[in-house]
Amino acid sequence: MGITLALCSMVCFGSNILLSRHAMERMPVALGFFVVLSVNIVFAGAVFGVELMVRETPFVWQWKEVGLFALAGVIGTYLARRFLFDTVSILGPARASVLHSSAPAFTLVAAWIIVGERLGAFELGLMALVMAGLLCMQPSQGRVASEHQPAGALLRRGVMLGLLTVTGFGLGNVFRGLAMRTWNEAVFGTLITAVTALVCQFAATRDWPAAWKAIRAADRRGLVMYAWCGVATVCGAMFFVSSMQYIEIALATLVTHSTPLMIFPVSLVVFKNREGLSARTALGASMVLTGIVLLALR
Repeated sequence: MGITLALCSMVCFGSNILLSRHAMERMPVALGFFVVLSVNIVFAGAVFGVELMVRETPFVWQWKEVGLFALAGVIGTYLARRFLFDTVSILGPARASVLHSSAPAFTLVAAWIIVGERLGAFELGLMALVMAGLLCMQPSQGRVASEHQPAGALLRRGVMLGLLTVTGFGLGNVFRGLAMRTWNEAVFGTLITAVTALVCQFAATRDWPAAWKAIRAADRRGLVMYAWCGVATVCGAMFFVSSMQYIEIALATLVTHSTPLMIFPVSLVVFKNREGLSARTALGASMVLTGIVLLALR
């Protein structure tokens, strides 16, 4: 069940990547982030309202777990995403995606230190197989855009931001998993995370009237695309958090970060192989799929 939920999360986040690619062409990411987080809150709030009506157990507020979800919102949702955008702008999408693929390794270490979660040799071997497959699926250096060739201080800054990104995602994942161990509230926890991230975004925006004016004047199709990104990301977050009830935090993160397994076939069929997929990509996909299947069957 845990692997299934994590795969559903992967599909949602993969859909977000495909949608955001077109949304960013019509509306800046900084403005779109407001839309995404706002939709996150509205959609998660609606799901929680339905859950309250059909659930058999009463809802109980727990301050410690609420604080952990809020902390995950600051570190994992707000800061890590901002660092990711900066990393992509400096290093380019190809190099940034390689760094992003290492997030499960950081989550593994953080879960071991903070939660005391340990995996056996079999699970660690399968994690290594999946991560090696994800690296194989990344674009080769020859396909990296020429404008993204940083060097010296700029390269070091980009790498540092990339490390902060995966560290933020890793810590955010662990805080969510730690909260879920004693408070089975995946939907409400996701709502808290989104609210916290939006508050941080408000606090970081210096000229809010100008930002609101820009959002109102933005391309309507871009707004709709970002709204769908909000639905996709909040669904992915709820599935991801729910999967931690059944499997280890590091394994849930590993499966959720396997988005190339979905994105590359879509690129091949829909976008006429715009990503330049190759035999190496197919080998990486088979490694990722094999690892996930064996994790599900363990």
